[in-house]
Amino acid sequence: MTEPIVVVGAALLNDGRLLAARRSAPPELAGRWELPGGKVEPGEPPEQALVRELREELGVEAKSAERVPGEWEVRPGYVLRVWIAHLLSGEPRPLEDHDELRWLTVDEVWDVDWLDQDVPAVMEAARMAWGNGG
Repeated sequence: MTEPIVVVGAALLNDGRLLAARRSAPPELAGRWELPGGKVEPGEPPEQALVRELREELGVEAKSAERVPGEWEVRPGYVLRVWIAHLLSGEPRPLEDHDELRWLTVDEVWDVDWLDQDVPAVMEAARMAWGNGG
């Protein structure tokens, strides 16, 4: 059995809010929301991939903090692992594969249509960030 390809996701927090990114591609995911992130490159530590992906996708500098417990299948052969991350500098902009970003408070976290595989990750990240899962 080969190891799955790891996709890192960022539960990016700033001022008590969580960043959600709306997909613009591929077509089957367009219009749904996710935690920003992407694939870990061969030999790349996941935390480093997270920082790189946030720079490429959103144009921001961030630091990874603690890992959100669990992993979730994105599709066969791919698993999502999520880290709490904190914004260091920059204002997030949708540069790649997204057409809208939204900062969500604890009361707004379920106002967007999250991708199915992101729902349990968002639930766990919300529990860690706000103590009750939203």
